[in-house]
Amino acid sequence: MTKLILEIAANSVASALAAQEGGADRIELVSALELGGLTPSYATIAMARERLRIPLYVLIRPRAGDFLYSDLECEAMLRDIEACKALGCNGVVSGVLDADGNVDVARCRELIVAAGSLGVTFHRAFDLTRDPPKAFEDVIALGCERVLTSGARPSALDGAKVISNLVSQAKDRIIVMAGAGIDEHNVAAVQAATGAREFHSSAKRALPSAMRHAAFGGSGMDAGEHRSDVEKIRTIVATLKSV
Repeated sequence: MTKLILEIAANSVASALAAQEGGADRIELVSALELGGLTPSYATIAMARERLRIPLYVLIRPRAGDFLYSDLECEAMLRDIEACKALGCNGVVSGVLDADGNVDVARCRELIVAAGSLGVTFHRAFDLTRDPPKAFEDVIALGCERVLTSGARPSALDGAKVISNLVSQAKDRIIVMAGAGIDEHNVAAVQAATGAREFHSSAKRALPSAMRHAAFGGSGMDAGEHRSDVEKIRTIVATLKSV
């Protein structure tokens, strides 16, 4: 049986190392998870690459919000991809849509060409497409390695039927990775309902601030951080091994 794969969305080098310690198979390195994830800094990517033994993919997303990007934003993404190549990353995670909710094939092709030998995951921009089956074929034709999807619903469990249909549509042409809301409590149910073989989770927990002085109570600037949790990840890994 094909091994079930766990990818962790890590929002820092510390989260990436926790994911590795917990037994994750791959890292998607991001910043600003609370905004759906943005491209992390060059230093964060470099430090993660130096310290990780497992594959490292980097989110290429220049801003929060929709996935309709300007020429300047696309240039920034191309430069970020070049940086990932130079740093020895294993892959990138990206996606561009047009104003009508289709995959912007021309823009995406530019990014994929820039990635060269790096793996490419099409991210959850897919879940905002107006015609997911057609968008899925476009992503396959582009040569993406996998697509990350919640089945166009708020969580992968909610979108399980659509994900299952995509797994059937794929016919081994692309990997369908289920993601959004997956944790140690529901990953087995998501796997059973979708037939997916790869799963995406942040497996994070809130850490309180170590600050003894809080200047702006309630502003959020004095809050702690969220970090991927070793024990949560170990539990998800163990669950997937038992499926």
